[in-house]
Amino acid sequence: MAKKIVLIDGHSILNRAFYGLPDMTTSKGEHTNAVLGFISIMFKILDEEKPDYLTVAFDTNHPTFRHEMYAEYKGTRKGMPEELREQVPVMKEVLKAMNIAILEKPGYEADDILGTLATRAEEAGNQVSLVSGDRDLLQLASDKIKIRIPKTKRTGTEIEDYYAQDVVERYHVTPKQFIDLKGLMGDASDNIPGVPGIGEKTAGKLIESYQSIENIYQHIDEMSPSKVTTSLKENREIAFLSKQLATINTNCDLEFKIEDATLGNLYNEEVYLLFKRLEFKSLLSRFQTEEVSHTTGIEKNFQWITEPGEASQIFASIQDKVAHPIGLQLIFENDSFLGLSLCKEEENIFFIQCDERITKEYLTISASHLARKGYLTSVIGLKEQLTYLKVTEKDNMFDASVAAYLLNPLTDTYHYDDIARDYIGLTVPSRDDLLGKNSLVSAMNENKEAFLSYACYSAYIAFRSAEKLRDLLFRAGMQQLFETIEMPLIYTLHDMEVRGIRVNKDALREYGDNLTVGIDKLEKNIYELVGEKFNINSPKQLGVILFEKLQLPFGKKTKTGYSTSADILEKLQSEHPVVAMILEYRQLTKLKSTYADGLAGYIQADERIHGKFHQTITATGRISSTDPNLQNIPIRMELGRQIRKVFIPEENYVFLDADYSQIELRVLAHMSGDERLIAAYREAKDIHRITASEVFHIPFEEVTPAQRSSAKAVNFGIVYGISSFGLGQDLNITRKEAERYIDKYFQTYPNVKAYLDRLVMDAKELGYSTTLFGRRRPIPELNSSNFMQRSFGERVAMNSPIQGTAADIIKIAMLRVNQKLKEGNYRSRLILQIHDELLVETHKEEIEQVAKIMVEEMQSAAELSVPLEAEVKEGNNWYEAK
Repeated sequence: MAKKIVLIDGHSILNRAFYGLPDMTTSKGEHTNAVLGFISIMFKILDEEKPDYLTVAFDTNHPTFRHEMYAEYKGTRKGMPEELREQVPVMKEVLKAMNIAILEKPGYEADDILGTLATRAEEAGNQVSLVSGDRDLLQLASDKIKIRIPKTKRTGTEIEDYYAQDVVERYHVTPKQFIDLKGLMGDASDNIPGVPGIGEKTAGKLIESYQSIENIYQHIDEMSPSKVTTSLKENREIAFLSKQLATINTNCDLEFKIEDATLGNLYNEEVYLLFKRLEFKSLLSRFQTEEVSHTTGIEKNFQWITEPGEASQIFASIQDKVAHPIGLQLIFENDSFLGLSLCKEEENIFFIQCDERITKEYLTISASHLARKGYLTSVIGLKEQLTYLKVTEKDNMFDASVAAYLLNPLTDTYHYDDIARDYIGLTVPSRDDLLGKNSLVSAMNENKEAFLSYACYSAYIAFRSAEKLRDLLFRAGMQQLFETIEMPLIYTLHDMEVRGIRVNKDALREYGDNLTVGIDKLEKNIYELVGEKFNINSPKQLGVILFEKLQLPFGKKTKTGYSTSADILEKLQSEHPVVAMILEYRQLTKLKSTYADGLAGYIQADERIHGKFHQTITATGRISSTDPNLQNIPIRMELGRQIRKVFIPEENYVFLDADYSQIELRVLAHMSGDERLIAAYREAKDIHRITASEVFHIPFEEVTPAQRSSAKAVNFGIVYGISSFGLGQDLNITRKEAERYIDKYFQTYPNVKAYLDRLVMDAKELGYSTTLFGRRRPIPELNSSNFMQRSFGERVAMNSPIQGTAADIIKIAMLRVNQKLKEGNYRSRLILQIHDELLVETHKEEIEQVAKIMVEEMQSAAELSVPLEAEVKEGNNWYEAK
């Protein structure tokens, strides 16, 4: 029975993956997109082909026989980007760990190695799949050799397959004639000259008529006089040279036996550790737990404690003077408290199980007592632990995950295995590695060894990493930021989650019913207008209606149909009245599904939504919200804003909503030191009207609403590093006009331009930007060879210090407001933070005092050269307060 070999063109697929995927780096800045893309393509091929053998061929840096024939061969190629170059040895390291045969030989290209192997395998009666992004390899296609050309996209990998007949159908030449085709037309990427004046179409016709270059020249004198004929006669040597250059050598001198390429176990422990180092979390599920050891040797120190006496001894053994941190983790899931893990030294790591004899109350009180005695108690994810851990901002707690976030805010997760890898150089199994999809409760009963490892690693890594993280924070100048803002913030966010926000269920239901009426009415009107029923939510069906039936312009057809994206529909609004209806229909259905229906599922028995607030998600330091995202409540359209009416305070309470006025622009004025901008704010005038007056050189009183609106777009655009293209789109003006606006802005506020330029220069030199409070934001994109990536990096360098400083200020304000309300034993409570806005559920007897606290604490949160302004509004629901 015939066997199958897969041959992969190493550099070609690595190159294809590099340009097909966005730039990706590990937490340490190591570029990985090409390696991940290559592996994903390889796994896809292997899953489809299920081959017996696998080999990857690479080019070398040595000249080949083609360079000896033609010195300019590949002479026009650009050098490999550094971000890709550094991934080549990593790719080879991965392949070697997988025991995949790698072939490369000086004097030959990978194409020649692959051609030789493919030909040998075919002669031996084997099936061949040859994977490359280079269409030159189509010349090798036969009935047994299949050429597979992948295309890597964000949405996945698509592969074109070519046997010999497929080449004929696509190019109207045989695989061997494909060489003649390249000989005539040349190849710009390889700098193969070809015959001047002959392109793909002409070359195709000539080969169809004469079958080969040799035959063309045998009949050259019979051909009708033309420019093509003249060029062929004058460039005979070039034609034959080009054919030679394009011909793959299928008889290389290679010491290779097909058995050397036998495919073995790709998913071994060495590969697993490599994937962990490269942070390829999506690929770890391919490893069978029984084939990969999840042990590190530390497990010998893990102890499962079930006896009350032993538990008491462990707590008692922690003396009054402990010089190093204690690692602590409460182990629970939903409402099930399972116990706690504790690490006081390297050799003693315990999981103390909660049961009838060792109660939850005993464990939580004992754990809380440790922190209150002054020990540095290190945990991972303190906010979640506060459900059971009774400690306050004054206790000596250390959250390793928040510290790791500050040191590198670009990482996706900050679990114990991430912290171990990034900060103590230790590869440990993750929760998924140990427990898979099992819950903690089931794992505790059914997989005790794995559960013990999970519990003890949590405390051990908290213990081991604390001092290293503290030292790194100190060296980075972020110790004060961590201690005075981020750690206290954990308690404030927990308070807000516990308090939640009350929802009027009846009002929410009524809001949804009204949306349903509006949606049904729009649906009926749309059908009447186009003359038929169709699925409005189907982009494919909608595209057919708009661009085929109604014959509207701007139709962009893709493989799945016409694009009906928002920007396309915006352009079409003036073309047909149905487009505005479709846009409105989309808005209403989004409001219905996300808010009217979506919010209902989060309302708990106390009639409140207890959302989650996260401080380790955004790179700039902003807080984010989930389950549900209460920071994303619509505000731009009136119908969207109406949803705020369903959020109501308790009886005898009102909402006080305080909002910063233009905080990011005020931060820009302070940080840039621009005297004009500072003066504008100190005069307490309309900043957008002042900017319009200065930019358009007209008196302040004569500024029109349109001019003020344009100035506002420029003001806020500058904060986000907006380009002339982006501003032009926002204002619906030409790029040149937008460029003039920006130039005039920088002439008006010259120090702003100097400051933004300085931010970019500093970030390029340091590799990160810094806020007023020392928060760092790494910007690896600044060193990219890709212009778009680099431009993105420059925008980030300009806006991160401003956005991050504004985020730090609102955090300080939150802390102070929450602290004042708690210390003063007010019944009022802070319940929401939405970007630059704070919402307090305020008792009616405390309105005046709470409003004063909010304004004072928000306005004094930072000492800037311009005043911080906050305005408080009152309402019986969130809509009224906003």
